[in-house]
Amino acid sequence: MARTGSALITALALLAAGPALGAELEFYMTVDRTKVGTEDTFRCEIVVSNAPEGAVVQFPAPPEFEVLSRSESTQMSYSVGSGGMGQIKQVRKFTLVMRANRVGTLTIPPAGLQTASRTYKSEPVKIEVVAGRLAPEPRAQPRRAQNPFGLPPGFPFGDDDDFPSLGDPFADDPAIPRSDSDLFLRASLDRPEVFVGEQVTLSLFIYSRMDLMGVDAVQMPKLEGLLSQDIATPTNLQAEDKTLGGVHYRAYLLRSKALFPLKPGTIAIEPAEVDISSGVYPFNQRKLHRKSNPLSIKVKPLPAGAANVGKWRLSSTVNQTDIALGEPVQLKVILEGRGSLRNVVIPPLQAPASFRVFDPQQAEKTSVSRNQVGGQRTVEYVLVPQQTGRFELPGLTLEYFDPESQQVEKTSTDPVAITVRPSGTGQQALAVPGNPQAPAEPAARNQLVGGGLKSLRHSATFSAPRTAAWRHQAFLPLAIAPPALALLLAAIAFVRSRVGQEDEQSRKDKQAKAARKRLAQAEKVAAQGSTTDFYAEVDKALRSFLEARLSLNVTGLTRPQLDEAMAAAKVPEPVRQRVLGVFETCDLGRYAPGMGDASARRRALDDAAHAMEVWP
Repeated sequence: MARTGSALITALALLAAGPALGAELEFYMTVDRTKVGTEDTFRCEIVVSNAPEGAVVQFPAPPEFEVLSRSESTQMSYSVGSGGMGQIKQVRKFTLVMRANRVGTLTIPPAGLQTASRTYKSEPVKIEVVAGRLAPEPRAQPRRAQNPFGLPPGFPFGDDDDFPSLGDPFADDPAIPRSDSDLFLRASLDRPEVFVGEQVTLSLFIYSRMDLMGVDAVQMPKLEGLLSQDIATPTNLQAEDKTLGGVHYRAYLLRSKALFPLKPGTIAIEPAEVDISSGVYPFNQRKLHRKSNPLSIKVKPLPAGAANVGKWRLSSTVNQTDIALGEPVQLKVILEGRGSLRNVVIPPLQAPASFRVFDPQQAEKTSVSRNQVGGQRTVEYVLVPQQTGRFELPGLTLEYFDPESQQVEKTSTDPVAITVRPSGTGQQALAVPGNPQAPAEPAARNQLVGGGLKSLRHSATFSAPRTAAWRHQAFLPLAIAPPALALLLAAIAFVRSRVGQEDEQSRKDKQAKAARKRLAQAEKVAAQGSTTDFYAEVDKALRSFLEARLSLNVTGLTRPQLDEAMAAAKVPEPVRQRVLGVFETCDLGRYAPGMGDASARRRALDDAAHAMEVWP
């Protein structure tokens, strides 16, 4: 015990004496790769061992490279050398994440270490840079997701292994842009190539290394040639840590959509745009506009005759199979699976001619599980038998194209046997409406009245002929009155049209007045307690006012574009800021808590009304 305690005391004394005791200084620089692409990042490490107190590292700053991030770590170790002498080793490691700005054989100049007595220099490092991006390291295959529909075993895609997940949205790391590398917007697709009608998922993320207050507006691209369905539309920003090429970011999901291509070929997706508030409120607050990258999807055509893309199962149920004549039968056909439910066409029921079939009722329920879109559709038929006997309702067969197996598959329902008994009165058949073979009762024609033919009239009375109408004195005034009245009305209408003709400015004034009246409608909506509808009405009223004053359709314009339009119309800066402030309040009112109280709504109404009143 005495020897152990003595060694511990000796170690503590050496630690207190300083890290350089009995150890030599080391200083060098290394890189993790010597060949990179212009879109790749690499790590440059500067290692300092046993530096004296007050030593300062001088980092290289070559113009051919961009430094994206820098981190530092420290390690200390203690060892006992020969003769019982203790040695402490302190290692400080500085990691620089860098990217080359051009192709060629580039050189990272030496790093420096400045001490009180001298300056140390490391060896320079040469890097071979090629254009583009070198292949990333292989990633593990994503885990397959569970069946979201609870289908029984034996169903072609009922097992977990047959229901793949769409994978990690970060499977392919986005490239860090050369500008705005601290905050940028990136759109990604979970797969670059699909069949017509097959799902591809579009994800839109914000990558940030700064504090974010919120997102003011998101403008998604036009998805021409694609059928889209929302998967996720978060109302609150939820950060997920992500490292891109060695640089730490916080990733925020803005939108996730399931896309279904409608035609083969290459479909281009334009960039999305977003307005972001950064900083810490109310200090250092900034409004930033970011634009994502464009995307493209290669869409392969379906095999000849293929349709109904996805994985589907068809089943049916019937409420009764032994019925009396005239009793209804309810047949339900159920389609469930994954894919675009609205694009699936279920074949119609071909019932026997002895049944009267009413128009079916349909109900749909879509679902999303692990980014997979699917759902269930129920088609309910009501059939009424028109004669007794034993009949069979045929089964239905649905063909669909499975993108995974790239084969046309089939799913079918079983036929249903129906026994129809005579009715309670013993009736064997009913008349089928619209059946040309059904006998029709003869219509009564040429029927005599109850008393037979009436006797001929044999008496008559005679009177003097009446005076002709045109011989009366009032005939001429009455004949002239209608055309004269028509001419008078035409003259009045002409005068009113000339007097009441309004110019373009008058029309604008009326439209602006109607926009002001719309604020009253917003106040009525506020009394009903709907915060979202209230701010939407205020937003519509102000946009209608701007369209009247600017003679411009402002729908879809971003804030900077609105500001440019008002500036072009020579609207003063304070008025423009007030108008933009009202729009920001309306956008904030739909998501921020506390914007639904009476004071916040009144403030929004007052600001909108004042913006209209001070308009030049």
